[in-house]
Amino acid sequence: MLPEQQVQLLSLIGAAVQAVAPEATPTLLLERPKAASHGDVATNVAMQIAKPLKRNPRDLAQQIVESLMAQPGATALIASAEIAGPGFINLRIAPAAKQAVIDAIRVRGAEFGRAPSIGRKVIVEFVSANPTGPLHVGHARQAALGDALCRLFGAGGWDVHREFYYNDAGNQIHNLAVSVQARARGIDTTHPDFPADGYRGEYIAEIAQDFKAGKTVQAADAEPVTASGDVENMEDIRRFAVAYLRREQDLDLAAFDLKFDNYYLESSLYTSGRVDNTVQRLIDSGHTYENEGALWLRTTELGEGDDKDRVMRKSEGGYTYFVPDVAYHVTKWERGYTKAINIQGSDHHGTIARVRSGLQALGVGIPKGYPDYILHKMVKVMRGGEEVKISKRAGSYVTLRDLIDWVGRDAVRFFLIQRRADTEFVFDVDLALKQTDENPVYYIQYAHARICSILNSWGGDVATLAQADASLLVAEREFLLMQRLAEFPGMLGMAANDLAPHHVAFWLKDCAADFHAYYNAERVLVDDEALKLARLSLLAATRQVLANGLSLLGVTAPERM
Repeated sequence: MLPEQQVQLLSLIGAAVQAVAPEATPTLLLERPKAASHGDVATNVAMQIAKPLKRNPRDLAQQIVESLMAQPGATALIASAEIAGPGFINLRIAPAAKQAVIDAIRVRGAEFGRAPSIGRKVIVEFVSANPTGPLHVGHARQAALGDALCRLFGAGGWDVHREFYYNDAGNQIHNLAVSVQARARGIDTTHPDFPADGYRGEYIAEIAQDFKAGKTVQAADAEPVTASGDVENMEDIRRFAVAYLRREQDLDLAAFDLKFDNYYLESSLYTSGRVDNTVQRLIDSGHTYENEGALWLRTTELGEGDDKDRVMRKSEGGYTYFVPDVAYHVTKWERGYTKAINIQGSDHHGTIARVRSGLQALGVGIPKGYPDYILHKMVKVMRGGEEVKISKRAGSYVTLRDLIDWVGRDAVRFFLIQRRADTEFVFDVDLALKQTDENPVYYIQYAHARICSILNSWGGDVATLAQADASLLVAEREFLLMQRLAEFPGMLGMAANDLAPHHVAFWLKDCAADFHAYYNAERVLVDDEALKLARLSLLAATRQVLANGLSLLGVTAPERM
């Protein structure tokens, strides 16, 4: 059902309940019957209110049905209502109400499924890779998840802000600099003098070569950095290497067709004094204590589920890594983002309670459970029946660019979004290259292209299909396809609410399957002109919604394949 039809139906049911049992205050819900033969939607409202009213649920259901069908406008929406089991009310939606989806899609076009602005802001932080190497397949999964989620929230009327948090401070950056210095000095990765914790990919040699050559590099939202060529100047090497790899990651993201609204540097939290200020505010809050020379935060007392208190400042000096995260999330709140979502690898699970506890300790009005987290598991890449673990350029992992080069951006985006984030995923390169029904992205894109081909064979003006008589669409598979299309807006809302963009991938596969089954069962270009135009209007609506859904995953909808 279309969202507006669901609202109307719930209103009708509510009025019927009020007429039969004015003292009742049920929670009105619609669900699908277990078997399609039982109807289109069902409600358990009679069973909800029967016990407190001390009435027989089936008798009560019968009275609600009689009142429901007597409501003004009910018969235009509801074809029939039946009682089932202990008191379920099964409803069949009127054919005209199902057929109305075609006109709704035609009118809204690319906007079908999208909601008007709700006047709220959300910030989604994702990818956020250390600038120490090319983006790997784990970052690719974050890129697919994050961008799809942002598109979903945008479709839901939110003002969406994409942010990349650069971890450009700490020991990993030091290891990057000494690695580049070693290669600049001519020390190979196999030499015993090469840093034990250094980075060994070919890209390190490329950075060293460009540093010695005095090259200039510029990352997004950053000033250009020119190499001094002085292999003894560690600070120059660090600045150049970070800028170089930030630029490399920019190119990776461009290949993925992903743009961020802002790049936030971890180092800026230190240089601006935000980290020191946050620590002092935590001390002033009374939620910290000193023990054995270290400064601790009483996370166990702050209601965010941590199982032990956490060190903020180590006894040997320096802050633990969750402290700048707390300072960073304060900036999100101060920037007006009352909803914040972080997408990170599952290895970050331990930081959730610490960051949330730190935010609670500050007492600045941030609600518990802020921010939301999506933790994803890593990706295993298979090719030729064997796991691929090493990229020549990266040295120790498969990169985002490798996947795009092998199978194309569409397949990478779709494959990485089609499973729940918290499940392990095997990226089968060979499957992603198949042009068969086994390949889900090909299967969906082919449905779109197939419809384009049918419309081209017809040769008419699609705009004239607005005059088609949708009441002629009465075949079983036509109703199934129309019902699927009507589900699209509600599915998008559920996917955003659950932070689960994989719902869109599932829905697209089901919609493509419904279309293929319909096309195989019914001829479209029949001799009956009125029926032909009606069926073409259904196909045009299906094409539009497939394109709308694919766009929310950042996947193209080709007209030819």
